[in-house]
Amino acid sequence: MNIERLMLRDFRNYEQAELALAPGVNVFCGENAQGKTNILESVGLLSAMRLFRSAQKRDAIRFGAPQAEAEAEFWAEKRRMHVRAVIPSSGRMQLTVNGVRQKRLSDGAGLLRSVLFCPEDLTLVREGAAARRRFVDVALSQLRPNYARCLTEYARLHESKLRILRDAEEKPSLLDALDDFSLRMSMVGGHIVRYRAYYVRALMQRARVIHAAISGRDEALDCDYRTVSSVTDPFASAKDIGAQLWAHACAHRAAELAAKSCLSGPHRDDLALTIGGQSAKAFASQGQVRTCALSLKLAERDLFFDDSGEYPVLLLDDVLSELDGRRQDFVLNRIESGQVLITCCEPEKLAQVRGGRLFTVQGGTVRACG
Repeated sequence: MNIERLMLRDFRNYEQAELALAPGVNVFCGENAQGKTNILESVGLLSAMRLFRSAQKRDAIRFGAPQAEAEAEFWAEKRRMHVRAVIPSSGRMQLTVNGVRQKRLSDGAGLLRSVLFCPEDLTLVREGAAARRRFVDVALSQLRPNYARCLTEYARLHESKLRILRDAEEKPSLLDALDDFSLRMSMVGGHIVRYRAYYVRALMQRARVIHAAISGRDEALDCDYRTVSSVTDPFASAKDIGAQLWAHACAHRAAELAAKSCLSGPHRDDLALTIGGQSAKAFASQGQVRTCALSLKLAERDLFFDDSGEYPVLLLDDVLSELDGRRQDFVLNRIESGQVLITCCEPEKLAQVRGGRLFTVQGGTVRACG
C-alpha cells in the first residue's frame, strides 16, 4: 500500500498543501506545534474515518474556514484509488471514493489502511478500558468493513438507549421502546464480541513473539479478552453470543433504569494484559509498559500484512524520541518494507534510515528537501 499524493485544504493549520510521497520512508521534521502531526492525522482520517486526537471531526476545520478537506491517491492491492473526505462545519462528514459519493462512512474504512504509533500509545497499557477498545476498534474497522458497520450501528443504538434511560422518568412512554433497543444492541453486540475475540487471539500470537524479541527476557506477554460475563464462549456464533448478551441485559434491566445508564454490553469490554503472569497495568515497570505497547502496535502492522499481502502505511508520530536506543533500533529495523510517515524534531536520530524523502514543516507549510 502506497500513498502517492496527499492533499489538504483548510485541514487543521493547513490552508492548502499537496505532498508527493515516497514509497518508502517519509520524514516530516520541524519544531513542535508546526503541523507535523496534522499530516499523519489526515491519513488516519482517510483510513479509519475518525480523528485520532479528537472525537469531534469538526475540530479538523481550520479556524474561520467553512469546511476541511483531505484526499489521497494511492495504490492498494494493485488498484489505483482516490479517497476524499469533506468535513463541513455543520453536518456529517462526506466521503467520496473514486468519484462516487458513499452513503456510509463505514464503506470507506479499510480502503486506505494505516497503523498509527504515537506517544499516547506508550501509555495504552495503563490507560482505561476505553483506550484498549479503541485500539482494537480502529484496526478491526480497517480489516473488516462489516465490523465498522456493526460498530457504527451499535454506537447509534447505545446513544438512543441512553437517551431513553435518562429521560424515562419525565417521559415514561419512552420505556415502550427500551427492550427493542436492548435486543437489537445484543444482536449487533454478538457480532462485535466475536470479531474482537478472533482479532485479539491473532494479535497476541504475533505480539508474544515480538515482545520476546524486544525484551530478551523470559517474560511472556499474554492477554485475556474480557466481555460480558454471561458470554461463555466469545468464539461461538454471533447469534449465540447475542442471545447471551440479551439474557444479561434482561437481568440488569432494573439496575439500568435505576442508574440511568447502559450497564451491560460490549461497550464495556477490556483487554487484561499480563507480563510474566502479572497484571501489566498494575505491576509493569515503565520499560515493560513501553515494550508491551510497542509489541502490540507492531503486531497490528503484521496482521494487516497477513490479511492482504501488503503492509499498511505506518504512521510514527514523534514516537522515537520516547523510546530508548534499543527500542528505536528495533522499530527502525522493521520498517524496511512498506510506506512509513515519521514526524520528528531531530532528524539526526533517523540517520540510519536510508532512502526516502525528507520534508520540513513550519507554520502549516510543508517543503520537500532535495
